[in-house]
Amino acid sequence: MSINTLLFDLDGTLIDTNELIISSFLHTLGKYYPDRYQREDVLPFMGPTLHETFESINPEKVEEMISVYREYNIKNHDVLVKEFAGVFETVRTLKESGYKLGIVTTKVSNVVEKGLKLTNLDQFFDVVVTLDHVDKPKPDPEPILKALSLLDAKPEEAIMVGDNSHDIDGGKNAGTKTAGVAWTAKGRDFLARFEPDYMLDNMADLLDILEAENQ
Repeated sequence: MSINTLLFDLDGTLIDTNELIISSFLHTLGKYYPDRYQREDVLPFMGPTLHETFESINPEKVEEMISVYREYNIKNHDVLVKEFAGVFETVRTLKESGYKLGIVTTKVSNVVEKGLKLTNLDQFFDVVVTLDHVDKPKPDPEPILKALSLLDAKPEEAIMVGDNSHDIDGGKNAGTKTAGVAWTAKGRDFLARFEPDYMLDNMADLLDILEAENQ
């Protein structure tokens, strides 16, 4: 079965939001727990939903902490977000080559739109599935299967590309092939533990993978 569909995570995969996310967590946690959290302490919070993260820290103040996080995040978004090298050119080539393209993210829609427009990637994607569109986020297969359904694609025709365990496990749970990105903030070795089918050193590696898959 040849590959005709590419699904991408957004943060840490297509766009470099690492500094924005880290600083948003440090700002929020610093307000509630001064001097307790350092940069390395918040890396595990990258990937799960904000609700999952803040519930694990303080179940009684989840919504309040999410509100503080999002206010800071949106205010600093355009200053701190940039695209990763090779992403724009590769996604444009995939689009021009006729591949079906979708985004599957645990972010909410309004912030996703900001990131896509800022990096001019919004023009390439047929489908964007955000946290607002599903009951269960990755690694549950629901958002990936929803994107595939909207694209009229089958799991065995798709690759899920991401920077976190949620993306790899989510792809496997949905029945797609998976590709990890070596530029993940958690480190290549961390992501390799989840055994993606492919590991990308640059997004352009996808073009070679697809050529080999579709011969």
